[in-house]
Amino acid sequence: MRTETLTLVLVNLAGIMERADESLLPGVYKEVGETLQTGPTGLGSLTLFRSMVQAICYPLAAYLASFHNRAVVISYGAFLWAGATFLVALSSTFFQIAVSRALNGIGLAIVAPAIQSIVADSTEDSNRGMAFGWLQLTSNVGSIVGGLFALWVATRTFMGIPGWRIAFLLVGIVSVGVGILVRLFATDPHFPNGSVRDSNEAPRRSFQADVKDLIQEAKSVTKIPSFQIIVAQGVTGSFPWSALAFAPMWLELTGFSHGETAILLILFVVANSIGGLFGGKLGDFLSKRLPNSGRIILGQISSGLAIPLAAVLLLMVPNNPSTMFWHGLVLFITGFCISWNAPATNNPIFAEIVPEKSRTSVYALDKSFESVLSSFAPPTVGVLAQYVYGYKPVPVGTVDISTDRGNATSLAKALFAAISIPMGLCCVIYSFLYLTYPGDKERAQMEALIESEMQLIESDSSPSRRITLLPQSPEAKELYLEGRTLIKMPFDDDASDSDDSDQKTLIRRHVLI
Repeated sequence: MRTETLTLVLVNLAGIMERADESLLPGVYKEVGETLQTGPTGLGSLTLFRSMVQAICYPLAAYLASFHNRAVVISYGAFLWAGATFLVALSSTFFQIAVSRALNGIGLAIVAPAIQSIVADSTEDSNRGMAFGWLQLTSNVGSIVGGLFALWVATRTFMGIPGWRIAFLLVGIVSVGVGILVRLFATDPHFPNGSVRDSNEAPRRSFQADVKDLIQEAKSVTKIPSFQIIVAQGVTGSFPWSALAFAPMWLELTGFSHGETAILLILFVVANSIGGLFGGKLGDFLSKRLPNSGRIILGQISSGLAIPLAAVLLLMVPNNPSTMFWHGLVLFITGFCISWNAPATNNPIFAEIVPEKSRTSVYALDKSFESVLSSFAPPTVGVLAQYVYGYKPVPVGTVDISTDRGNATSLAKALFAAISIPMGLCCVIYSFLYLTYPGDKERAQMEALIESEMQLIESDSSPSRRITLLPQSPEAKELYLEGRTLIKMPFDDDASDSDDSDQKTLIRRHVLI
């Protein structure tokens, strides 16, 4: 197997375990809630703690993935989240589990940007959507494995140990194994010799210099209008996905058994995986036919469809276990249609609007901004269910079917509120990309062309060549390499204002090779 292929396989395997770890706790919310004697609000806060720490640590992830071997970063991140997962299994109080989940967020944060940037670096504009679709598919396999396994063992006891604790222990063990495989066999394209840092750096850069460069890079990325719009869209669009952490609990309160709940969730995740592949492929197709709008249109369609589909699923289909077929059908259609945004629109556009060296930063910053707000989704759903829609916690050891059905209705209403409003905002925010995306993409292409020309000049052994900088207006300047090419590149207003008096003069720079 080729090194590149083996690396992508191992990276996707790490993505599988990352999502499996994330899906463990939602799969056993009911059992953990009974053990800790807490309701939806407390359970949601456990996910909040992890997500907040995860968001705070994404800048650290950007630094590690930008200046170190990303395969090594992924393996160490796997070791870290595995250790925190072990701690959850050994915890006996709410505080202990909260601290363990917070530590778990550090490991998960370190891994995600490194995985996404390796995939982006390994693809072209014409097939990048499909590649991210495959990444979404394999990640969803992790959700299936983690969620299904947690649901399957949740009600069992092994040698006196509750099943939900066994689930955390086993996932932690497998995560350690994946981390070892990535460390031994995966290769970062930027570090083909397997070194931890770039051996070509001369002289060896200090940590302070690396951080300074990373901050400057982050500033330049955050100034890109299309990045700002996609982050704003992502902040609202990721909120509903975080809220769906309560989907297993809602289905169980509706009356479905653990096995039936697992089947329904598998249908949703499988549909989400197929939809990701379909959306990625369709996004690649539309980007060729409609280069400046195809991906945006697809993102709006996907987010817009989420609202009526959620209404049918949560408000119209009866809360009754006899309607399993209809629940499964609507869950499948919903999962298929709302999964296009990331592989078809967001991730490919991110790769197109920044230089290759900034891709890790753009994915890390996006994750950081999105996680801050989306981390409040589970506790928001819990608060709405308990204090707005009348959710009533059932005392431990008692079974009250009518109360469960009422709680299922309350939770469904809270979920719909947490899905419909953010998805509506998401669809509207996408519209602003029609104004900014074409210019940002062209600017990134021009920067890539200029960098390529500079590399050719440095490697050219021919006699000296002349580079002429022709500032014609505050909005545009021309870089002319005699005997090669003519490139127009827009500059920021700040750059054009730096020396206003030179705008009417001809500036010539001679570069001797």
